[in-house]
This record gives sequence, structure tokens and C-alpha cells, in this order.
Amino acid sequence: MIDPVALFLLLLSASTPILFAALGELVVERAGVLNLGVEGMMIVGALSGFATAYYSGDAFLGFAVAALAGALVALPFAILTQFLMSNQVASGLALTLFGLGLAALFGKPVEGVRAPIMSVGPLGLNWIVWLGLAMVPAVWWFLNRSRAGLILRGVGENHDAAHALGYDVRRVRLAAIAFGGAMAGIGGAFISVATVLQWTEGMTAGAGWIALAIVVFSNWTAVGVLAGAWLFGGVTVLQLRLQAAGVRVPVQLLSMAPYLATIIVLVAISARQKFSRRAGGAAPGSLGQDFHALR
Repeated sequence: MIDPVALFLLLLSASTPILFAALGELVVERAGVLNLGVEGMMIVGALSGFATAYYSGDAFLGFAVAALAGALVALPFAILTQFLMSNQVASGLALTLFGLGLAALFGKPVEGVRAPIMSVGPLGLNWIVWLGLAMVPAVWWFLNRSRAGLILRGVGENHDAAHALGYDVRRVRLAAIAFGGAMAGIGGAFISVATVLQWTEGMTAGAGWIALAIVVFSNWTAVGVLAGAWLFGGVTVLQLRLQAAGVRVPVQLLSMAPYLATIIVLVAISARQKFSRRAGGAAPGSLGQDFHALR
């Protein structure tokens, strides 16, 4: 018998890493930048957060360091794309490979050790879960009600117009990329510090790619990101519960369920956008485009 309340609480926890990463990428893409390096930033955050928590004994300090590490590892991508005009897709893929390699290289000393146990908040959930939920209305308010958020959206919609109005497009995008990196780092640290409680090479297991898909699924909205994170978190929890209940379903099929759901959602979104192209679509107008400042 599956307890629906317990299942929902597990869903909240399972969706938290993806929620953080997707909210960060949402802000980045709203600024007009396509960063495919989410997986790389998450794995660096997972390692740096776990190592800090293990050596300091303070799990919360681990999350702070993971946020900083995620922002720092996003810095090369920001320089390449915003100052050297490198291709954003290629640079993002390079960032993912760089992050995975960096984490594999420096993660050897902390393999096989355990992270300190974190204190829990209401309903027995980790405090980071509640922080992730609080970030949804915070990001929504920033993008839709704050002056800085409206400027960021303006940069993402038409960077040339924003530049003509006197806004520093590069500075806005650099801030957005750093925020996205910090959020991805926290998401990665949640996996190692609050869920698995140990470091394993490649432990993010594609969560960054799912976060990228969720941003598209959400139509670039914070509420949609929450719904998407819950959808994929629910699929993950369901496949684990079915395994625990002894349901006779091939384990390979259950393991690939989150990624299969990602593909189905992307196909559905692409088909919908194809038929609604005349409406203009929800994607930021300058997404993925290089910005050349007018002299």
C-alpha cells in the first residue's frame, strides 16, 4: 500500500535538485543566453558541496560553497560567450564536459566517505527542500515585478533595444549566468549532501539535461518550472516505489522512465510550438544570439 502523503513528500525531495537547476537556467535563458552546461555545473556543485560538508562537518556550509563553485565554473562560459563571441551551444557542451572531468579528477580523495547528517525542517523535509519551494515565488516576483527582472527580460527579448536604452547587456547576462551556476551548484550539492550522503563520480546522472528540458516545458515561467520538476520528480519516485513494491517491470525500463518522459515532453513542446509559431512563442526573442555592442 502506497501512502499518498509520504509519496508526495518524497516527490518534493526528489524534485529539489532539478528545481534549483531549472530555476537558475530559467533566469539565464530569460536574459537571452542558452547555457547547456547545467550538468557540468551541477556535478561540480555536488563535489564541492560534499567535500566541504565532509571536511568542515557543516552541511549548510557545503551548500554555500557549492553555490560559489557553480558560479565560478560558469565564469569561463560567460567569458567565452559574452566577450569572445563563442558559440553558446558548443561552449555549453564544453562546460558540461569540463565539469564532469574536473569532478572526476578531484573527487577521488572523498570517495567512500559519508557526509554529515543534516537537520530537517517541517514535515521531516530537509531545509533545502523548503528553500527550493521558496525560490519559485521569489524568481517569479523578480522576473515579473522587480525593475531588475524587467530589465533582464528586456535584454533577453531584444538586446539591441536594451543597449540602445542604455542598459549594460553584458553585465546583466553575466549576473544571470552566475546566478544560474549558483543554483545548479546547490542542486548538485543536494544530491550528494542531502540525498545520497556520499560522493560518486557522475552522480548527477543527467539531472542537468532534464532541468534544461523543464525550462522549455515550462514556457519559460517559474510556475511551469515547478510543475515540470514535480512531474519528473514524481516519475523518479514512482519508479523507485514500484521497484520496492516488487512490481514485475524490467528495471531498465523503470530507470529510463525520467529520460523517456523528458523526450516525450520535448517532442510535445516542439510540436505545439510549431503550430503556434504565428503567436510568437514564449521563448525570449534574443535567446542564443550573440550581442555586439554598437560603437
